[in-house]
Order: sequence, then C-alpha cells, then structure tokens
Amino acid sequence: MYLIYVTNLLLVIFSALLAIAFYTLRERKFLGYIQYRKGPNKPTFIALTIPIADAIKLFTKEEKPSILSNSKFFIISPMTIIILALTL
Repeated sequence: MYLIYVTNLLLVIFSALLAIAFYTLRERKFLGYIQYRKGPNKPTFIALTIPIADAIKLFTKEEKPSILSNSKFFIISPMTIIILALTL
C-alpha cells in the first residue's frame, strides 16, 4: 500500500515537472517570436536542456543577508510585500 502511494506521488511530481519544463520552453519560443528573434538559443538538440538548466539554477540559488542587515526584516519584508499586493 505504501509503495503504491509513493510511486503515484513520484509519478505525479515527475509529470508535473516535465510539463512545466515544456511549458517554459514554449513560453520562451512565443516571447522570442513576439520580439522578432528566434530564441531561445539552441545550445543542444531543440533546446531541451534549457528548462533543466533553469531548474538547477533556481534550486541552487541562495540569498545571504548582509552582516549589517537585520535578519528579521530580511525574512519578513518579502512576505509583507506579497500580502499587501494580494490584498490590494
């Protein structure tokens, strides 16, 4: 029972990530045509590795607060901005 649940969960996560990768690629192509350029540049076969590179960049990106900054405000300010934007 537990193995079936985990397998289904991994299958759903994998298919969602794959769909988002192709959606990102299609969006970049569409924006490239709007701006009268070919884009995205094709570093590999049909630029299929671009969404993978974007995901790696997103997951490895890390923001470090400055030593002189107040860490409480560094964490709270993005949440405050999102809450204010959504309530407006």
